[in-house]
Amino acid sequence: MGKLNIITGIYVAEQWNSPINGKVSVVKSIAFGTYIQAGNLTQSGGVVYEIWKKALRKIYKSQITNHHSLILGLGGGSVAKIIDKLWPEAKITGVDIDPIMVELGKKYLGLDKIKLDVVIDDAEKYLIHNTKYKIHAFDLICVDLYVGDESPKKFESDAFLKLIHRLLSVDGVVVFNRLYYGEKRKQTMLFGEKAKKCFSKVEYFFPEANLMLICTL
Repeated sequence: MGKLNIITGIYVAEQWNSPINGKVSVVKSIAFGTYIQAGNLTQSGGVVYEIWKKALRKIYKSQITNHHSLILGLGGGSVAKIIDKLWPEAKITGVDIDPIMVELGKKYLGLDKIKLDVVIDDAEKYLIHNTKYKIHAFDLICVDLYVGDESPKKFESDAFLKLIHRLLSVDGVVVFNRLYYGEKRKQTMLFGEKAKKCFSKVEYFFPEANLMLICTL
């Protein structure tokens, strides 16, 4: 699609206009590899992969039992790839409302090489359905629900946190990826206080410019 920018070392391989995420670009960078960008923010691959890798390696070292994993905000599949490497026997379910992000992940980031159940749906609707029918609990839940650099209000609510709480196994772990720069810091810290009211333990972990909230029952 584009030409390599000699100065930045960046090449735009493909672009889409998503009704959900707006302009979505697949970027190939000498420094950060291939990643998917929306709203001028990396959504999958690149720095996002590194952030999640640090957080999930930390959880892996705690030796949790991970039979079932749930990813809310699958995107291009960075989290799924890391889970598949760390817990190859785990069953993975990935939920995303934007099929364009998922298809680009399959085409450029190797998402098609991972065995997982992909659900194209709104994360809140998916949780309500699962809690209603009590399909099964999850040992690891990864939450990365941004549209560009904005977190929809419904994913910040006490009701949403309670839905996740109900689907977490007794010894399970839920990880929330939160932006942590500029004005985002206040919003993230307020979300952290809500999480403390819902989960018995909330650990703050800072990789790069993000804050990962690692929560247990």
